Amino acid sequence: MKPNRLNRGDTVGVIAPASPPNIENVERGIDFLKELGLKVKVGKSVNQTLGYLAGSDQERLADIHEMFLDTEVKAIICACGGYGTGRIASEINYEIIKNNPKIFWGYSDITFLHTAIRQETGLITFHGPMLGSDMGKKETNPLSKQGFQQLFHPTTIVYTEHLSRLATIVEGRASGELVGGNLSLIVSTLGTRFEIDTRGKMLLIEEINEEPRVVDRMLNQLKMAGKLKELNGVIVGDFCDCTPQSSKSLSLEEVLEHYLKEADKPSIKGFMMGHCNPQIAVPLGVHTTMNTTDKSLMIEGGII
Repeated sequence: MKPNRLNRGDTVGVIAPASPPNIENVERGIDFLKELGLKVKVGKSVNQTLGYLAGSDQERLADIHEMFLDTEVKAIICACGGYGTGRIASEINYEIIKNNPKIFWGYSDITFLHTAIRQETGLITFHGPMLGSDMGKKETNPLSKQGFQQLFHPTTIVYTEHLSRLATIVEGRASGELVGGNLSLIVSTLGTRFEIDTRGKMLLIEEINEEPRVVDRMLNQLKMAGKLKELNGVIVGDFCDCTPQSSKSLSLEEVLEHYLKEADKPSIKGFMMGHCNPQIAVPLGVHTTMNTTDKSLMIEGGII
């Protein structure tokens, strides 16, 4: 189920379903949305702080429900990630989302919500840079900004080495529905009602600030859960600051190659998706095709 496109003059909602955002960055991010010709409604959670959470679970949950129910709001943009979306996922009324489908945008900790929303409602959501953590920073790359244009016009994303250097881990051609996001959050769905379904899917993985041994543990858990055997292909996004802190360590490349070669499914690394600048925004839940011969990735547009 694809959400409707945006038009100039539409209203978008900004929420913080995880951690408290940097307010100055959010304000600059809102200015960016206004430059796109959009009006903005700010959810109560954006200005709330409860430790590492943007307010209580009830406050953050209420923001999600209110923004989906608000007929003026045509898209929901998350302010930042951090921690906490898994705490509210089981309390979300997914019938509200199913009956009021609209653009939902974010990444990092928002991965849990992407997975839950897709599997509970079938709604296409968007893995892309957020206001507080990305768009409000003064050094934001124009490519990150350009990604928002896909919300106004149906856009097939074609990713080749003209965007970044790519490297094949396992050769082949693969296609399927694009799922995934942040590796830690993908793993945190296992054993829950929202356990990620990778059967016949194309899995996107990205991570930040985790040593290779931690990435190893998470990929091993996906392997033992059967998730790597079931998928069709793997899209390796950015692994920001995932370098060894000890001389007694495998490299990140060794860890990735161990698990992905063992899974023996077409895999390419080097995509600028995740905690990087620029960050290429992509819709989740759409048909995707990857070919290692020309190192290309084609992703269907996510709006109607």
